[in-house]
Amino acid sequence: MIEPLQLVWFAFIACMCLALLVLIEIHRINYRRENEVMFGTAVFDEQTAANGFSDSEKETLDKIIRASSFENKDAILNSSGLFEQAVMAYYDKHDVFDDSEETRETLAAVERLRVKLNFTASNPLAEVFSTRQFNVGDRIDLLLENGLRVKFSEIMARTERDWTISFDTSDGSSFSLVNKEIKVRWTRPDDAIYTTVLPVRYAEAGHLVLLHSSNLDKRQLRRWVRRQVAFPVTAVFDDGSNIGGTLLDLSAGGIMVGLPRDCYPGQHLRIQFELPSFGDEDVEIEVLRNLGRKNKDYPHYNCYTASFRGAFGWTQERVLQYLFEVNKAEKESNKWVKEG
Repeated sequence: MIEPLQLVWFAFIACMCLALLVLIEIHRINYRRENEVMFGTAVFDEQTAANGFSDSEKETLDKIIRASSFENKDAILNSSGLFEQAVMAYYDKHDVFDDSEETRETLAAVERLRVKLNFTASNPLAEVFSTRQFNVGDRIDLLLENGLRVKFSEIMARTERDWTISFDTSDGSSFSLVNKEIKVRWTRPDDAIYTTVLPVRYAEAGHLVLLHSSNLDKRQLRRWVRRQVAFPVTAVFDDGSNIGGTLLDLSAGGIMVGLPRDCYPGQHLRIQFELPSFGDEDVEIEVLRNLGRKNKDYPHYNCYTASFRGAFGWTQERVLQYLFEVNKAEKESNKWVKEG
């Protein structure tokens, strides 16, 4: 008769043997992926030749793929997501701040490959998974003090190691943020709002240098969202005169504004208003329709529908972000009320 202690011992040995077999199989798979011919090699060779990759770029791709968990060698050539996933896996195993010639050559090759594969954010068909896909010149919002203060910024430089953004020092030094984490928000028109929290690596006068992240919170944009608001607005006319009014509703494509003055369809003017948490806006509009004094809360105003005109892209991006954030906050608030 087998004693209980012997049963435990047999079970332990069986588990150890099973674990050993699993480790052997993992080692075998890793060895095959790192040293033998991988699945999809023929397709990989055809595509790299068609794209005109240099020998160093092919070698870099091979290193990145073999450091990943992918079984098919050609997988990352067809997906920006898989490419960034493989790059991050490689960087996790290698120090990107190592100043050896091999590391510098690898980083330079990866940057060239991303451009040649058209996996940067400038390609509307490429999905965005990493801040390394952002482009120099892109606009960035800095959300400070838990989002209560917003500073507008721009990407000044980007490498595989880090990226540099401008910083308005009018109300504080950039050096005070070194070794702290800040939240950044980037909007890709017609796509989504991306946010992430990043550590500040170091600062220069009027600049912040940030580490990269692939942990991006993506919030899809919806261009048809319209929201009733009541923002004070100043309308500025071609003759230089201005008058106060109220912004009554807001969308990414246009507005309804109430003004104590007659305007006509097709008339162009500028409006100035503050978008909460985003700052001052100054944008050209074209009056579409005069709806008369239809708003009972503002009986002395004529209500005009209008569309944005001129260089309004940056205002449109911020309006989209504002509408999204407000709607998101409302949904979360309603969720808590229902659960309560």
